[in-house]
Amino acid sequence: MKENTQSGDVHLVLGPVGAGKTTWAKAKADELGAVLFDLDDWMVRLFRPDRPDAGDRIAWYVERAQRCVEQIWEVALDVTARGTPVILELGLVRRAERDAFYRRAEADGRSLSITWLDVPREERRARVLERNERQGETFSMIVPPEVFELASDLWEPPDDDEVARMGIETR
Repeated sequence: MKENTQSGDVHLVLGPVGAGKTTWAKAKADELGAVLFDLDDWMVRLFRPDRPDAGDRIAWYVERAQRCVEQIWEVALDVTARGTPVILELGLVRRAERDAFYRRAEADGRSLSITWLDVPREERRARVLERNERQGETFSMIVPPEVFELASDLWEPPDDDEVARMGIETR
């Protein structure tokens, strides 16, 4: 990606549900004095009261998540233009979504520092069950087992080309 023409850095964290993205992002934000933008927080605060109980909940979610990502990106551009780094936790579970985001960042003159948290499914499942029960600092919503499995099935990990092309750090 081209060099960042602004003084604030953009850090993107990737990984499937339960990989520890929020924990990592909060620690990184503290370390850098960065602003954290977490899609789950936005979705819960803005749309949870309106979530349908029936029908195509996936389509409902996807449309709203896309709107949130658009707004988060606009605010992140403003924040980085003022010299403050940002940490982005945006979902981006599919390669096509990530590629579109990478192109947009490049078009907006932003370089990305990308970290991928690669954690085995069994460990993630246990973490999500524990998080559901404890509802601690990184809790934003209950993730039922069937939602965990669906989200895990949708996750497309970066392949070798994406890792090399984007300089993704794997943890």
